[in-house]
Amino acid sequence: MRKLILPIGMKDAILQDAVQRDITTARRLALLEILWNERYLTRSQLIARVEFRLGKNCFGISAWEDTFYRDSRIVKQAFEAAGYQLLYSRNKQQPGYYLEGQPALMSEIQQVLKGSAAEVDQHQIDIYRKLSFAERFHQGCSISDTARKVVAYRIRKDNPKLSLMEANRIALQRAYSQ
Repeated sequence: MRKLILPIGMKDAILQDAVQRDITTARRLALLEILWNERYLTRSQLIARVEFRLGKNCFGISAWEDTFYRDSRIVKQAFEAAGYQLLYSRNKQQPGYYLEGQPALMSEIQQVLKGSAAEVDQHQIDIYRKLSFAERFHQGCSISDTARKVVAYRIRKDNPKLSLMEANRIALQRAYSQ
């Protein structure tokens, strides 16, 4: 059977439809996207990220470990089809799944981080270092909560029939599904 070369976008349209209809496909695509962008994530970290995108217990309740490993095998095959090797590091300093020969973060994410770091004011960092762990944690949570509330407000402004809880859920999905 001859393999057809399809124009860009055709497979994506079919895949998006499958993702919306099938939780297995959605899980596997989420794992693929997460592992493409980040390295050295453990099973529990990967499951937490996927569940945040797709909902709690998306791997199931009783046989979730088997489901995760089946999904991982398919994701590994997808990487191999594209010329990448998905491996698992048991190093205590850096455990988790990674792509052989690839940096810990994709270059696009590294560029964003470098750009953000260039905007940092050393005086602000000195002040921040003087804060206790609890104060820094509280400040970080406060910033995240404020950002989520702003996004939820905009979502409700565009869709007034949505409840505040639904707008917050959508805001969280948008923040963590990218």
